[in-house]
Amino acid sequence: MAEQKTKPTGQSVDDFLSAVTDEQVRQDCLALVRLMEKASGFKATMWGPAIVGFGKYHYVYDSGHSGDACLVGFSPRKQNISLYLMPGLAENSTLLNKLGKHKAAKGCLYIKRLSDVDPDVLAQLIKQSVSYLQQKYPDK
Repeated sequence: MAEQKTKPTGQSVDDFLSAVTDEQVRQDCLALVRLMEKASGFKATMWGPAIVGFGKYHYVYDSGHSGDACLVGFSPRKQNISLYLMPGLAENSTLLNKLGKHKAAKGCLYIKRLSDVDPDVLAQLIKQSVSYLQQKYPDK
């Protein structure tokens, strides 16, 4: 079986974020670290070369494939900031309607800038994601 590519690294979150060239995106990412640490209860760590993750869980699919993933995370991408939240965001339509300007896909939330969204609603989404994954994949 292939080795998992997205896993915790020893890379510094601060070093990674200081290399973000767009000043507004960098400031938003630093604020997201604070918000996600508080909402998740976990310190920020790098997952692979470009994802800032918080906490972790171990999953096993029906196929037998297994691995580790961060409970929640984000990555500053060229077009937007991608936030990784589970379960699928469709279950959170009430909160998403209150969030503010964003786009959503199955487990990703895309924002242009942090000021476009309500930080309290975002914190609720983060807490729900962490709670869901911790219940679905309890530590053994």
